[in-house]
Amino acid sequence: MFFRRHKFIEKQRQKEEQMKSQFDNLSPILTENLETLRLIYSDCSDVVFRPFSIGEQFEAYIIYVEGLSNIEELDTNVLGPLMRESADADNDKDLNFSELVTKKISVSKIQEVHTFADCIEHLANGFPVMLVEGENSGFALGLAKWEKRSIEEPATESVVRGPREGFVETLGVNTSLLRRKLKSPHFKLKSMKVGRYTQTEISLAYIEGITDKTLIKEVEERIQKIDIDGILESEYIEELIEDNSYSPFPQLMTTERPDVAVSSLLEGRVVILVDGTPFVLIAPTTLFSLLQSSEDYYKRFMVGSVIRWLRYVLVFISLVFPSLYVSVLSYHQEMVPTNLIVSIAASREGIPFPALVEALLMEFTFEAIREAGIRLPKQVGAAVSIVGALVIGQAAIEAGLTSAPMVMVVALTGIASFTIPNYDFGFAIRLLRFPLTILGGILGLLGVMFGLLFIIIHLCKLRSFGEPYLSPLAPMGRGLRDVLVREPLWKMNTRPHLSGVYNKYRQAPHQKPEPKRGGETSD
Repeated sequence: MFFRRHKFIEKQRQKEEQMKSQFDNLSPILTENLETLRLIYSDCSDVVFRPFSIGEQFEAYIIYVEGLSNIEELDTNVLGPLMRESADADNDKDLNFSELVTKKISVSKIQEVHTFADCIEHLANGFPVMLVEGENSGFALGLAKWEKRSIEEPATESVVRGPREGFVETLGVNTSLLRRKLKSPHFKLKSMKVGRYTQTEISLAYIEGITDKTLIKEVEERIQKIDIDGILESEYIEELIEDNSYSPFPQLMTTERPDVAVSSLLEGRVVILVDGTPFVLIAPTTLFSLLQSSEDYYKRFMVGSVIRWLRYVLVFISLVFPSLYVSVLSYHQEMVPTNLIVSIAASREGIPFPALVEALLMEFTFEAIREAGIRLPKQVGAAVSIVGALVIGQAAIEAGLTSAPMVMVVALTGIASFTIPNYDFGFAIRLLRFPLTILGGILGLLGVMFGLLFIIIHLCKLRSFGEPYLSPLAPMGRGLRDVLVREPLWKMNTRPHLSGVYNKYRQAPHQKPEPKRGGETSD
């Protein structure tokens, strides 16, 4: 079966190559070009073939895709001037076709095409293609126009203080948002296309002189190896280029915020922008990058440090709180104060399930309510999440299916998980909570310790494009001060050392503000 499948794939590739070679270069005979294009776009009612004459010299056709091209500009700036060419034919009779087009039409972007592949590519991007009798080349006109979403604040990364703009589904808009913040010519964009049928455009963004060249080459090579029918979202790229596909932890950071992408570029990372999605990928990434919010740097450093430590504590609570509660309640009651254990035992009187089953039941219910709130319409989702949790929790307590302390544990765990800035990392924590709870219910605190050790060992082995996932904590590096606390901006003189050769200093030293005392004057 393997050899049969391999043989079938080879035949398909040979067939595609034969079709490409058959429809390679444009012919000087207009009818042959039109027959080929009509064959390629057979049963495509949105592809328009518009005949017209350029004076009395040339018979021509405009081919465009309805809904992707600007028809008004096409009529005004292309068809109108060229069809009125007969009035100026005496003055322009010595001009060839290319010179005539360049002189007569008022379109800023005109590109000459020589093959059918070029025609197909430009038509798919919304550029009308003009073919003329007697010419073995045509022109792609920069008159693309399609509907796009306006720039709004990202719903998943809202901030109190900071920019209110977010990426959209159009790649050109997203690159312009980055270019508006990075005005230096050292900001580079490399384009490539992935997907046999979708031909999705992908851009690699980096800053020359800051980003290590080996990192850029590695990212580029991994993307170029992708051979798939289509790319519909950046998750396709993420899953096909990450280091460890079986890890629950994300090895590329996703964001909808241009300011987060720019800050990552200034740290020497590579940003991957995919056409058709507002989520961009950042490589490499670390565990602590996923636990940081852009707002940490938009507040005073003392406030940012306190919030960062609060977030670390809540992430730990989100991971281990249910497993600790189940293990202590099942095997280590002597660790709980007497009054508290008596109160818990009284609340559990009449509960038909052991603590492990009770915790898994409540966790499953909470996750179901959260998922239902996401999938429902926005106006209904919030009400269902809040009312559903209250009603189901109270009903479960009154029915004797669960105890009030267990509802509190699950609710606090859920609230703690909401503080994780990165959604993918938060989902990994939610996923690992279930096996930890099972280990705590079977082996007690020993099972919880085994589970945590397994997670720590896995994190120590995990890498993102060669960068250790626990960097700069393990191995310990210079950026550790910006992990434990949020340093003042005037002390953040060096960039994180990701890998390879890097530009070490990002600002001049000794920038601590020191205003003059009263009575002193500057020279």
